[in-house]
Amino acid sequence: MGGLRDRVAFGAKGPIGVVLDPMTWRAAPYLLVSLAFGVLWFVLLVFGVSFSLALVIVWVGVPLLLLCVGTWRAAAMLERRLMRLAFGVRIADPYRSRPEQGLGNHLRWLFQDPATWKDLGYLILLFPLGLVEFVVSVIVWSLTFGLLLAPGFVVAGEHVRIFILIDTMPEALVACVLGVGMLSVAAYAVRGMAWLHSTLAAVLLAGSEEERLRASRARGIDAAEAERRRIERDLHDGAQHLLLSVAMDLGRAQTKLESDPEEVRNLISQAHTGTKAAIAELRDLARGIHPAILTDRGLDAALSALTARAPVRVDLSVDLDERPPAAVESIAYFVVAEALSNMAKHSAATEASVRVNRQDQVVSVEVWDNGVGGAVMTPGGGLAGLADRCATIDGFLVLHSPVGGATLVRAELPCRW
Repeated sequence: MGGLRDRVAFGAKGPIGVVLDPMTWRAAPYLLVSLAFGVLWFVLLVFGVSFSLALVIVWVGVPLLLLCVGTWRAAAMLERRLMRLAFGVRIADPYRSRPEQGLGNHLRWLFQDPATWKDLGYLILLFPLGLVEFVVSVIVWSLTFGLLLAPGFVVAGEHVRIFILIDTMPEALVACVLGVGMLSVAAYAVRGMAWLHSTLAAVLLAGSEEERLRASRARGIDAAEAERRRIERDLHDGAQHLLLSVAMDLGRAQTKLESDPEEVRNLISQAHTGTKAAIAELRDLARGIHPAILTDRGLDAALSALTARAPVRVDLSVDLDERPPAAVESIAYFVVAEALSNMAKHSAATEASVRVNRQDQVVSVEVWDNGVGGAVMTPGGGLAGLADRCATIDGFLVLHSPVGGATLVRAELPCRW
């Protein structure tokens, strides 16, 4: 399932590694506050759904029930984002594609989607799970910091009671040593609870494999349809218009062939110029669909040509033992192309880097620039379309672009799907 492969690796490191791992300290605050989220969603859902169902008989409850469903789906979306921040788990929204029109279609889409009810189940379970996480976290961290800070309390003339009374410096030093060991225990407890929580989130918030693949295919179809419309629009506004002008010039030249040879020469010259412009337009369009150099010479050569045209210096590194599948090459190329295009238009960057490497059966693509940041992945935008294309082969694309900081676009593309 989506997200399982990115779960927190409990026990994958030694005690020191677990304590020093940033993921441990990212997970710890969430485990302390997850109870607050659990209580909030539990109260809202129990009272909101019950109140709405009680009023359904007078129809007032119908819009209230829809509001409740929308609220818990939004809460589940928030939880997916928190899973990534706290545990490093990437869980894509598994919802079915929204119908274009029709109230009945929208209601069926909302209530017949299994992800809607899995979201509800997760939010209800979040309360007891958060309670356990909060209690365990408070106990282990209170013991840890109580033992570690025991010498400080003794120096300040205070005493510490942790099972036994600690009021002398030798006892405090022994407690501090025990506190160092307890720190490892606390870190392992955090990792264990993070593993449990991320497992539950991956099962309930990611949807089934079939649902995820269906959603990926739907996004891929939408992306392909949007691409078809773009090509159609570019042809209509560009090459088709130029070729129509060429045809009109040749038609006018044909009518003046006997009466005005000088005008005929001018018209043929215009038609020749228009033909070259149409060829250039078609060449640019074909390059936007799939550059010939990518097919002929592979990703390294294609990206070298692409980065050479960038307005700033781009450090390129491509580490591929063998050529990946054509679909992976194409998506990787357009990820880099879109990221560099956005950089040139909006970031005011002075340098950038592109890193492409392959580990096992996954090709990783990273595009970094030192611009002003603030980039967002908006629906219908270029990066959102690329994220959908990545999803068609079970890959993903993430964007990190804080305002005033560097921008990083990262895609992971499996070579088997």
